[in-house]
Amino acid sequence: MTEFPDIILYAIPFFILSMLLELYVTTKENINTYEKKDAFSSIAMGLGNVFLGYFSKALTLLAFFYIYENFRLFTIPVVWWSFILIFFADDFAYYWFHRISHECRLFWASHVVHHSSQHYNLSTALRQTWSGGFYTFVFWLLLPLLGFHPGMIILQMSISLLYQFWIHTEAINKMPKWFEAVMNTPSHHRVHHGSNPLYLDRNHAGILIIWDRLFGTFQPELKEEKVVYGLVKNIDTYNPIKIAFIEWISMFKDSFSGKKDLISRFKYLIKPPGWRHDGTGKISEDLRKDWFSENSNT
Repeated sequence: MTEFPDIILYAIPFFILSMLLELYVTTKENINTYEKKDAFSSIAMGLGNVFLGYFSKALTLLAFFYIYENFRLFTIPVVWWSFILIFFADDFAYYWFHRISHECRLFWASHVVHHSSQHYNLSTALRQTWSGGFYTFVFWLLLPLLGFHPGMIILQMSISLLYQFWIHTEAINKMPKWFEAVMNTPSHHRVHHGSNPLYLDRNHAGILIIWDRLFGTFQPELKEEKVVYGLVKNIDTYNPIKIAFIEWISMFKDSFSGKKDLISRFKYLIKPPGWRHDGTGKISEDLRKDWFSENSNT
């Protein structure tokens, strides 16, 4: 495992310098992207994620090694071509983790943290979950089963996270067309952070945008539809503890309180955010259909 360094820790100075550079550029260009309290909340969430990551990564590695040592179907050597394979395998796993995290409230409860800011800048990239690392690794269990070494998997997961840092900015408009066609970019990811009905649950890519194009979840950023960042219903707090756990509390309250049958209680854990057992709620698809209906008549 010593041959697979924790590159996120080494990248922390780069994160700090990049945020200072972005702040300088956006201020000079009169782009009001930073808000002091919001940025500090994001940084606090990131620090908490790094600290708790020591425990969640230990659990993740334990699960990966258990699968790898006892159930792997093949043994994939640690050579140059296996890093190409794991690049695509990890990115594919990330796409489905990210997509399900928007479509299942149990996973949304941890992922919502990353979408809770109403601002979009490099500090937003640091606004990471405190709870997700303890259970979202299940989306990667196929990789050790196929025979990828756990150290390789963790390294590639970190590379993916590192790549996604730079796309959290308004300082970059569009990349070259060939790059936009294949890779995840600031423009694509701005859409993902939008609360506009048209943009909800779109562009789940990690590094490659090809998965969204392939599975029908791609949405380009439109000049006529400016991105409104945040949630459909914003939480309006800078308290890191509230940011980390407010959706967990809300989900369990919906599931365990009131008069409802057992199946309905369970559905509050697995149905998309916005779902209500009495039919009064609206999920992203409902909001998108309403948007198209309203705009088709204008």
